[in-house]
Amino acid sequence: MRVGTSAGGTRDVGLAVERAVSQHSDSLNYSTIESPGYIGTIRRMAQDQFNAGISDNNSMIKAVEGRGTFADQGVDRVPWFGFYAFPYAIYLVARQDTDIETFDDLAGANVYPAEPGYSTRATTLDVWSQDPTADVYDQMNILNMSVGDAPGAFEEGQIDAAIAYGTPGVRYTGWVQEYSSRVDVKYVEPTDALVESTESYSGAGANRTPYEEWSLGQDIGTDEVFHWDLQVNYVFNPDASNDAVYELCRVVDEHNDTVNEAEEQFNDFSEAQEMHASAIPEVPVHPGAAQYYQDNDAWDDGLEIGGS
Repeated sequence: MRVGTSAGGTRDVGLAVERAVSQHSDSLNYSTIESPGYIGTIRRMAQDQFNAGISDNNSMIKAVEGRGTFADQGVDRVPWFGFYAFPYAIYLVARQDTDIETFDDLAGANVYPAEPGYSTRATTLDVWSQDPTADVYDQMNILNMSVGDAPGAFEEGQIDAAIAYGTPGVRYTGWVQEYSSRVDVKYVEPTDALVESTESYSGAGANRTPYEEWSLGQDIGTDEVFHWDLQVNYVFNPDASNDAVYELCRVVDEHNDTVNEAEEQFNDFSEAQEMHASAIPEVPVHPGAAQYYQDNDAWDDGLEIGGS
């Protein structure tokens, strides 16, 4: 099994799974292959460069529906769901010296939703741009800059508010850690409209996490953060071996501790049904993964099996 992964934390997760396979499987040959982001992984899988990969639900839905970057250049084949790898949970903070208190206050503000091309940015803007938050979104000044420049721009006052994201209980992504060490920030309270937009958008999950379990290292003025989640999954081409997919599901389920020891960002599954918690109707489940869930009394009859 050749598995495409992008750089950074996603690659670290892929390497941790590869390590677990090497230790706990006698039948599966697993190789981590560098891939240019979640969208690039979908494209390269469609070109048969590898038969498995790590991508996110929002990119997958857009590939299925021919939206976003796939509107002008679609793919002939979209991979099928295997299992949930980890979330990138996203929420909003603003500089302490601004008058921003709630999401509605972002109208007219300079807002940084990560670097253009980032899946966290795309998912964030997809959530905000629907009703009932579209009116506020349309009045924001959305900034375009690299994540390398963002902490300095935040410190200099060029950015009024920005997203903060990472994996709850584990860590924030690097550029967020950098600005949080340099800038005093406060939590931007979600409005009912933001909660509604998040919960109605199929490409993102909606959750709440106690702030003490996932602190930025400073008091941001809340006990709990509401976040929209970029759900990142292992996905497989339709022609990926059912036996190989089944075996990989077995390894990450039965030897979840081995994966977490190498990379704690990977989900900590307490039971097999948690492995398909991020499955969505738009993307069928690979038959090899579905068989594993069925054999372990973890199948959800509301899910579709690819090819059936």
